[in-house]
Amino acid sequence: MPQIRRGPYPELTWPAIIVGWILGVVIAISMGYASLILGFSIEGSELAAILGWGVLRGLLRRSSIVENNINQSIASAVNAASSGIMFSLPALFILSGESTYGDLTGFNQVLLVCACILGAIVGLSFVIPLRKQMIDFNRLAYPGGIATAAILKSPGAGLRKASYLLGAAVFSGMVYLWVINYGGDISEHIQGKYFHLGEMRGWPSYLSISFYLSVMTIGVGFLSGKNGLWFGAGGFICYWFLSPLLAQFGNPEVLDVVEKGPKALRGTLFLPAGIGMLIGAAVGSIVFAAPMIKSALVSMQKAAKDRSDTGSDEMPIRQLYLGVSIGSVLLVVVGLFTVPEMTVGTAILMTVVGVLWIWVAGVIVSETVGRTNWSPLSGMTLIAVTILTFITSGMTDAQTIVASVILGAAICVAISQASDMMLDLKAGYLVGARPKMQAYGQYLGTWLGPIVVVGLIFVLHERYTLGSDHLPAPQGTALATTIQGLLGGDIPAYRYGAGAGLGLLFALSGFGGIGVLVGLGFYMPFAIVLTYTIGNFLRIAADKWLGRRWVDEVGIPVAAGLIVGEALVGVGNAMIVVASKA
Repeated sequence: MPQIRRGPYPELTWPAIIVGWILGVVIAISMGYASLILGFSIEGSELAAILGWGVLRGLLRRSSIVENNINQSIASAVNAASSGIMFSLPALFILSGESTYGDLTGFNQVLLVCACILGAIVGLSFVIPLRKQMIDFNRLAYPGGIATAAILKSPGAGLRKASYLLGAAVFSGMVYLWVINYGGDISEHIQGKYFHLGEMRGWPSYLSISFYLSVMTIGVGFLSGKNGLWFGAGGFICYWFLSPLLAQFGNPEVLDVVEKGPKALRGTLFLPAGIGMLIGAAVGSIVFAAPMIKSALVSMQKAAKDRSDTGSDEMPIRQLYLGVSIGSVLLVVVGLFTVPEMTVGTAILMTVVGVLWIWVAGVIVSETVGRTNWSPLSGMTLIAVTILTFITSGMTDAQTIVASVILGAAICVAISQASDMMLDLKAGYLVGARPKMQAYGQYLGTWLGPIVVVGLIFVLHERYTLGSDHLPAPQGTALATTIQGLLGGDIPAYRYGAGAGLGLLFALSGFGGIGVLVGLGFYMPFAIVLTYTIGNFLRIAADKWLGRRWVDEVGIPVAAGLIVGEALVGVGNAMIVVASKA
């Protein structure tokens, strides 16, 4: 006779934890690599849910939906470190090429990993008490959470999606190998991973009509859909509208920049405006979210007074406050060991300001992701590092940069973990998971991500060089440019100011996510923007002609596979080359 099991469904189990760690590593490597090219990251919950069904249900024959939900929470928690660290740490490698500062990459990697893990703990401890306010009461949509829950509720479709994803990953990896090994042999206009169509046609160079030969970038554009067109709009405005105007009516100084081509235009004119837009959008988000911050304070106060949560499905508030306290104290210690010349007072001030910013920015980013599925994380990071740079101004430039970027990385990881936690809690809310178990799962995933991503950065830099055409690291480049301007006192204020004003206008108009995307398009290499836009239009066409069901069951898994395949082959190639040099 079949055995009849009674009691709750398996949820926080060892299979869910171990599979979550393994899938989290794969997703973190893939999304981290992609973010160094595209300048923004994609949350990994949907990808983790698809792969989780393939492993837990397909291979291990397990059937608990809440167990699969814990698995995707752990995997996405590992991946959350990829955006947090990839947006900040590459600035140290990019600035190391400047003779002014010397080599900035000799920092203690263990201390960096510890700082990021502690930051993640603080960020989670701040945001978990806001679950009821944001999900139960405010009923924020969290589109990514809804999509994840839909995958978890369709186990049969989940297995098919996993097979589509793996097939697309194999195809993407093979295409990437062909491009890097044989692509340049078919045309003199293919250099590296760039196809220079404008050069072949004899068009003006400032139009920058080149395509990035990457099916991964097309996959990211497909996942973003029509909303991603705003990212492309930023690039089109720069190179197809502003560049011709500057070439026609610019003064001699501007004309000299135009003649040097799109790379000079981006670095001199468009990059400062794009950074300004990110900062303006972030500041506008703070103003726009002021009422929500107030309600978050009330929610935390109510949670602190409620003593009835012992044994309930919510984490006890005392445990969360303990996490904030211990994490903050240890961040002070890490800061003192990272830069031995730092005083205790400076370390305490940096930590206090950083922890306060984690809470404020975590609330804002969680709110923004809940409404639009887009995150102003990059702008929040720029503001945080700017503040920290001023706090550490009494030290040498090199010490200031290392201290502010490392603590900035911890802050960025904390904010990223906070928004990912709320998205996963939304998915859990829809499938009947226990919030306490999901929070424990998120904590169990926080330690692994920083280890993987920090190691990945060193390998990729050794092989490709961060900030190069192969890995532009747009967010790290923007942060490095900002730090240079702050320390050198040569910030082009009018360009930053114009961009900040436009970003602020977007945010106060309720379109802060659009401001972030347009700003990113301003300082991205336009070749990547063009290829990404192809994916946007493919998604729009698929929605119209093939239907939403086909997109959900076939298109999205295939697009995710295109990302995973190219990224894993690119990282694998880097590891082989680095190992051969050792």
